[in-house]
Amino acid sequence: MQLSRIGRKPIEVPNGVNVVVEPGRVQVTGPLGELTQQVPLRMAIERDGDTITVSRPTERGEDRSLHGLTRTLIANMVEGVTQGYTKTLEIQGVGYRAGMRGSDLELNVGYSHTVVVKPRPGITFEVPVPTQVIVKGVDKQQVGQTAAEVRKVRPPEPYKGKGIRYTDEVVRRKVGKRA
Repeated sequence: MQLSRIGRKPIEVPNGVNVVVEPGRVQVTGPLGELTQQVPLRMAIERDGDTITVSRPTERGEDRSLHGLTRTLIANMVEGVTQGYTKTLEIQGVGYRAGMRGSDLELNVGYSHTVVVKPRPGITFEVPVPTQVIVKGVDKQQVGQTAAEVRKVRPPEPYKGKGIRYTDEVVRRKVGKRA
């Protein structure tokens, strides 16, 4: 039987972060904002000074899978309100570029019109250079989802590699037609 290594790991709570644990709910407040997350009622969440531990009631499969998940959700919330999360996207292609229109992101990526992406609540866009977009926020899930929606406007194509991609993404290239 394998014990959850992630679930047993304690969560360090830095100074300036307030964690409120209620049955089925955890609320984390920090310098960058406030996050609330529903958690399974079966998981026991104890706060001991500046650490939080999550323990499971039984060794059943369902409890074992929820144990690591609950711990990771709380740890991501603590990291989000202290440092925040960022996802960086690159735009490749001749004439492809991004710009800001107020708080909205404006993309020129080969369509006959510009595509405007509105940020979700708590999400901000940055365009340091016209071929780079940075998605910032405190909620890891919202940052990832918003970045995925921006990428979906023009995913990278396999022949020339044009499109919007994550900075660490590797696009597999195809050869194309050969005469």
